[in-house]
Amino acid sequence: MKTGYDYDVVIVGAGPAGSICAKYLAEKKLKVLVVEKRQEIGTPKRCAEGINYDGLKNVGLTPDPRWATSEIHGAVVFSPKGKRIDMKWEKPMGCVLERKIFEKFIAADAIKAGAKYMVKTRATEVLKENGKVSGIKAEHMGREFEIKSRLVIAADGVDSKIARSAGIKTLNKLTDYHSGFQYEMAGLKNYDETMLQIYFGNDVAPKGYVWIFPKYEGVANVGIGILGKESSDGKRARDYLDRFIEKNPEIFGDASPIEINAGGVPVSASVGTFVDDNFMIIGDAAQLVNPIHGGGISIAMNSGKIAAEVACDALKEGSPSKDKLYKYEKIWRETVGVKMQKLLRLRMALEKLSDDDLELLAGVLSGEDITKLTEGKYKFLLTLLAKNPKTVLLLKKFM
Repeated sequence: MKTGYDYDVVIVGAGPAGSICAKYLAEKKLKVLVVEKRQEIGTPKRCAEGINYDGLKNVGLTPDPRWATSEIHGAVVFSPKGKRIDMKWEKPMGCVLERKIFEKFIAADAIKAGAKYMVKTRATEVLKENGKVSGIKAEHMGREFEIKSRLVIAADGVDSKIARSAGIKTLNKLTDYHSGFQYEMAGLKNYDETMLQIYFGNDVAPKGYVWIFPKYEGVANVGIGILGKESSDGKRARDYLDRFIEKNPEIFGDASPIEINAGGVPVSASVGTFVDDNFMIIGDAAQLVNPIHGGGISIAMNSGKIAAEVACDALKEGSPSKDKLYKYEKIWRETVGVKMQKLLRLRMALEKLSDDDLELLAGVLSGEDITKLTEGKYKFLLTLLAKNPKTVLLLKKFM
């Protein structure tokens, strides 16, 4: 480490992206500090907590019963009129997390590898020398101080304040954000506890969907995501979710919330750029979230891993300039980013569909077809729609 710097790397945010990045950097014997504004890592959660096993394996994690609450064997999609499409997997391909424990677990891994953590510590802005990032200003329980570092990595979530402080635009247009609201509920009945359940329809969730993600017996995350803060009729995400719960007493009649969470979900596929001199953005801060279903844990951790690998090389070579750090963005855009852009185009097409359109689509799609769509493969859909007289008029909305 160069004289005059407190750390090689300061990471702002101890979510999955930040902690995985910290672990990889610390394993390379770099001096790493993670600052987290919350007093407890992992709370509050702002997701349905689903994750695929490949996403865990990619960053060296295996499911642990302390935080992997249930195995998922597939998903069920319901059309506006209740048509059911099953996506049953040959073997479980993912699980639902207890994210409060999961995030502490990966933070502990990073600390074991040598990273330092400071909780209840708010990064207020970046420091700059000669126009380049050189650390952060922070506040901890009323005490303000500065931390000098060779590299700062923003992992501070949606609308990253640290990225904006560094001069990178993180705000997108309103249509690139979904409003999410979720209950963790206990006492559910008459639902499949091995399958994710997804409900579509503009009456159910305008330009979005309602979900039930089972956690353990009788307990599930029940949530909704809709375009914008409220629909054209003035209803908020919570209003639609409450109505959905009220209309399904066979599932929710004896259930009660044990936790409430709400927040914005970026569905733009990414911000304009991820790097600058001595600066990188990862995870939700870079809006690296699946544009279709809004999931981002696996994506965030993957971005943290790639960023750490590039950052380590750049730091060993000397100054982590924008040109050197750009390798991270290039790798991302040429791999995962290709899929994300396809999903973004699909999302924009789906948002044009009426309930009648969705019903027609449900009539021709199989569970295997929906799986392909979630993977960003949708050229087959154009052929499928063109061959069916009932759906040929939908083609224009997908072109």
